[in-house]
Amino acid sequence: MSQDIYDLVVIGAGPGGYVAAIRAAQLGLRTACVEKDKTLGGTCLNVGCIPSKALLESSERFLGAEQHLAEHGVKVGKVELDLRTMMARKDKIVSQLTGGIAGLFRKHGVTSVRGTGHILAPGKVEVREAADAYTLETRNILIATGSTPSSLPGVTIDGDYVGTSTEALAYPEVPEHLIIIGAGVIGLELGSVWARLGSRVTILEYMPTLLPMLDEDLSTLAGKLFARQGLELVLGVKVTGTSRKEDRVTVEYIGKDGQPTGITGDRVLLAVGRKPNTAGLNAEAVGVKLDKRGCIIVDEHYATSVPGIFAIGDVIPGPMLAHKAEEEGIAAVEHIAAKAKQARSTGHVNYDAIPSVIYTHPEIATVGKSEAELKKAGVPYRKGKFPFAANGRARALGETDGFVKILAHKDTDRILGVQIIGPRASDLIAEAAVAMEFSASAEDLARSVHAHPTLAEAIKEAALDAGGRVIHL
Repeated sequence: MSQDIYDLVVIGAGPGGYVAAIRAAQLGLRTACVEKDKTLGGTCLNVGCIPSKALLESSERFLGAEQHLAEHGVKVGKVELDLRTMMARKDKIVSQLTGGIAGLFRKHGVTSVRGTGHILAPGKVEVREAADAYTLETRNILIATGSTPSSLPGVTIDGDYVGTSTEALAYPEVPEHLIIIGAGVIGLELGSVWARLGSRVTILEYMPTLLPMLDEDLSTLAGKLFARQGLELVLGVKVTGTSRKEDRVTVEYIGKDGQPTGITGDRVLLAVGRKPNTAGLNAEAVGVKLDKRGCIIVDEHYATSVPGIFAIGDVIPGPMLAHKAEEEGIAAVEHIAAKAKQARSTGHVNYDAIPSVIYTHPEIATVGKSEAELKKAGVPYRKGKFPFAANGRARALGETDGFVKILAHKDTDRILGVQIIGPRASDLIAEAAVAMEFSASAEDLARSVHAHPTLAEAIKEAALDAGGRVIHL
């Protein structure tokens, strides 16, 4: 390894880290990216976003062939599941994308370093791999080490019968009864996968309501739709532990009535969220300050309390989203590059316009504020709502569950929040995010021409409804 001084060493090659490294190289910074795993891409590409979406798509197609093709006039014989092929497809997609990052590093001249990054001091990153260790000299360090699954007292993870999302993405067979602890994004998405493939799925959730962080209209409808799909949602319970007997696992919990009870299945997925991954960094020892949740404290340019050390993504406060980490990485290195040139930094992230998606069926996507948040803040607003049942394209697709809701300021008409539950919500939300980035009004969306017939017309109609003049309802 060259002992020349780097302009930037990025620790972690997840979405935030690898994107930051590429952007830094584009800006002329001599950049190295340290990654402990064999492949690049972090949790997202290897055991998170990408493999879960591959299985969600495959399982949805399986269910569609099994239950819904007949209504389109397509007759098929007995539908059989080939889980091995489904998993192989997922693995191939992951391999292609992680290999693609390696190619991008080569293209842009980013030095890829295999090993675990350990900060010795500002400007010094020790890389450890097996018994070897060496030090990288650098002018700046960017921490992008992501997050790890949160644990729960009493729940023992054995990586087999009781595991995290990593194991749930690679079960060798369809569980007869899958018990999921946590009704968040991970629990609902992976619960949907295995329910479609034939599992009985029971989800235990501590909160008394489903997806409380969402707009109430969304979470209420989502609960009804998930129940209709066969997901057993047990809300308002406290899991106290797990116990295993041969090939069966029992999850003990305190029910709504305050009484201890339990449920037994053959697989358990612990999905109670994620926590910042700062273990082994030695960050605190060199002066980097953390908050009470273990997140690294940064300023508006992602600088930590130690000059020359920056942090982005899941290790800092805010929603743990891959696209958030990417944008923060770009903003951080643009500031670093501008500082090196004694120029003004242009990098920024508009946190009011970061979309969030849950890839269930139907999909759920939001950007901006919910009604509850606006009410709490005392912000006057108007809302427009349009159901997919009244959208021609949704009818043609046979996907009529859900709606689009737009919240606009009562006085200025500026869009404050958009909530979508329905077909292709993950794609539709992009229009709303762009509109909010440019401070658009509901009137702007309502006056924009939308192709017919498309699902996006539901956004236009919701914007029209916010002005009291919806057409197709």
